[in-house]
Amino acid sequence: MRRTKEDAEKTRQTVLEAALKLFSRDGYSLTTLSRIAKEAGCSRGPIYWHFENKDDLYEAVLSYSQEPLEALVAECSEMLDAPIEAMNRFIEQWLGLLANNRQYRQSFEILLNKTELTEAMTRTLKRERALTQSIIGLFQVLVERAAEKGLITTQENPKELGLLSYTYLMGITQTWLFSPKLFSLKKEMPFFQRQFWALLGKK
Repeated sequence: MRRTKEDAEKTRQTVLEAALKLFSRDGYSLTTLSRIAKEAGCSRGPIYWHFENKDDLYEAVLSYSQEPLEALVAECSEMLDAPIEAMNRFIEQWLGLLANNRQYRQSFEILLNKTELTEAMTRTLKRERALTQSIIGLFQVLVERAAEKGLITTQENPKELGLLSYTYLMGITQTWLFSPKLFSLKKEMPFFQRQFWALLGKK
């Protein structure tokens, strides 16, 4: 029985890898379950064993980027007494995952550049929007704490700075995924981090 479970999990991972590759290369609409099965080296039967349909598989693929960020929000929410360190941690992890984790990067690219949004994706988009709000809210609280401690000098509204923090990171992400040869993300990470603090007026 144990071997059967291990084999089933291995098949699931093989299907997810195939879906990541095809969704990121060809987009959501052009990628069929038949093509995913062929890429994974199996029939469509094992796919339906693990996933209800293509939308369910798509949700699992997007989890590669959603789950690490959800965990990062939870981690940094426990660091409110050290707001600068928490924001540094979040930025380093976001950009580090993007630069170094292929599955995370492909998942992000599929969402941003390879998906035609439809009503069938309502559940996935709801999760993504909730994640967006949680990141904005986290940075709002961290900015407030940093200002209270006199660690930053900005006079801007913390809520707006929470939004700015998110759009700043998403802008870097979108630009690099669209044109990765434009700049080296690994090389420019310290620059982006310095400019973030310049925006907030860090002392």
